[in-house]
Amino acid sequence: MLIAPFNWKRLSAIASLITTPAARRVGLCLRLHRGTIKQPEVIAYLRALKHQVPGRQVILLWDRLPAHRGGQVQAFIQSQSNWLTVEYLPPYAPELNPVEYFWSHLSRTDMAQFVGENLQDVRRQARRAACRVRHRHSLGKGFLKHSGLF
Repeated sequence: MLIAPFNWKRLSAIASLITTPAARRVGLCLRLHRGTIKQPEVIAYLRALKHQVPGRQVILLWDRLPAHRGGQVQAFIQSQSNWLTVEYLPPYAPELNPVEYFWSHLSRTDMAQFVGENLQDVRRQARRAACRVRHRHSLGKGFLKHSGLF
């Protein structure tokens, strides 16, 4: 008999693959959040993203998640137009989103069959997995290539 302690709440994640137009190097920005990702968490993520790419212009390719399109987020994006431009991917086109390939990779490798005792265990495992992806640049390039956008 296998007993798994699934008493913990939800851990949500938001991530971006960061690259130059030529995709020579690919970075990863990942934030984990206890609970559901809502507009305040999206705004906090965008602030963190700005610190990842100081002084650079960013074009963010986004899916149409409701939290991405909310009024607070849209107002924040407009206030950040000096460094941030958002382009939306077509609806129902996850195959165009390179981050979807990152999530798929995690679910098939580092997070496959992982059973944590609590959210901290899950958070730690997800961070380790993201670190491995960051250090294997060919993975990030592969995620971009599979999307067909780069």
